[in-house]
Amino acid sequence: MQTQPSVPAAAAQHVMDLVCRVAMPLALGVTLLLFLQWPLRELAGAGSTLANDSAQALFALYVACAVRHAGVRGGHLVARPDLAPRPGLPTWRDVGAALCVLPWSLCVLGLSAPAMLHSVQMLESFPESFNPGYFIIRIASTLLALLLALQALLDLVRALRPGAR
Repeated sequence: MQTQPSVPAAAAQHVMDLVCRVAMPLALGVTLLLFLQWPLRELAGAGSTLANDSAQALFALYVACAVRHAGVRGGHLVARPDLAPRPGLPTWRDVGAALCVLPWSLCVLGLSAPAMLHSVQMLESFPESFNPGYFIIRIASTLLALLLALQALLDLVRALRPGAR
């Protein structure tokens, strides 16, 4: 018998799913900006570097959400699927996956958050082009760690809860 997730866990899962759905169209923006680099460089003679830097920032945000989204759907970072669940016991695949991701993501979150906050405060620019927006990449790395930590924690609680499987 499978139990229903708690209200806070279901709400957290819903918010993370929503963030990932909102980020999906960023892939189209990345594609468009990368496509525009050639005409901007060759025909307009300007703007290709800004298009490239903007594409990098959008790509970082997209990947921050896509890695978590793919992991939830079993398309990325999947632990050994041959460790089949036993009735009444947590699935070692789910526990192991969460315990592999959780410490790493908490470490990255702890190390990246102060640098991200400083970068946002000074609106850090790209180091080679001095175009604005590098702080978005720092936000994306922190967002990636946060999303993965929250998902791993939810997965671990779900796997260890009695009667969850």
